[in-house]
Amino acid sequence: MQELCFEITEEMEDERVDKCLSALIDSLSRSYIQRMVKEGQVTVNGETVKGSFRVREGDRIVFMLPDAAKPDIEPEDIALDILYEDADVIVVNKPKGMVVHPAAGHYSGTLVNALMYRLGDQLSGIGGVMRPGIVHRIDMNTTGSVIVCKNDSAHQCIAAQLKEHSVTRCYHAVCVGVLKEEEGVIDRPIGRHPTDRKKMAVNTRSGKRAVTHYRVLRRFAGHTYIECRLETGRTHQIRVHMASIGHPLLGDDVYGSAKTKTPFPLNGQVLHAKTLGFRQPTTGEYVEVDAPLPEYFAELLKSL
Repeated sequence: MQELCFEITEEMEDERVDKCLSALIDSLSRSYIQRMVKEGQVTVNGETVKGSFRVREGDRIVFMLPDAAKPDIEPEDIALDILYEDADVIVVNKPKGMVVHPAAGHYSGTLVNALMYRLGDQLSGIGGVMRPGIVHRIDMNTTGSVIVCKNDSAHQCIAAQLKEHSVTRCYHAVCVGVLKEEEGVIDRPIGRHPTDRKKMAVNTRSGKRAVTHYRVLRRFAGHTYIECRLETGRTHQIRVHMASIGHPLLGDDVYGSAKTKTPFPLNGQVLHAKTLGFRQPTTGEYVEVDAPLPEYFAELLKSL
């Protein structure tokens, strides 16, 4: 059992305790936190509370996080492109088509299956039994840098950096249409689509603030090669934001059009997590890793 302690600040005043903890611990789902509250694993100023309890400035929350159960995941000998590794973290260049962690419909061939084979028990347990080591993720058909944590201390440190938006995350992408301006900022909230719960959308009523900075790298006839820097990290953020300004990513049949012509089959959006920068959990030194463009992306640029 691990004890996580938090002190409530003025900004959190009058929030539900379950919602507050969900914001403080990005790596845990709110439903999991609610279950822990019901089981008496959360106290405020030494007293157990309900999930609906409203916190006050100065309150001390203690969350007793159960030790992670041994994951029931089959290790698989899948080759990994390691970009960086130390005693706390490992950064992997994820290929197109690979799911980050097991979920419905994808219980094998995932990044976690490969990590279990390579690292065994050397993965953080905060993310739960199906997501050992995973502190953030990218979509199945997005390629590039994913940081994985080897211990819970590193997991908490990287999760905190992600929450405070201090992690450098630059993506390269190709969008449909020719952008006129050299650079821009999209500041539009993102939440669940109001009618299609499998999709995200610009949602001004219940969405969370999302900010994407983009700049043009090269223009083609009918397409633009861009760099996007995430200020926040919402689900499908770049895909939703670019579609919202009329320039969906090439190959994105969810937020773009399946009828858009491509030089060759792309198997999903043209999006690559190229640069990832973070503070090393133990030393505090800044580490920046660059993932080279995958072959299909480079060939696409030549073709365009």
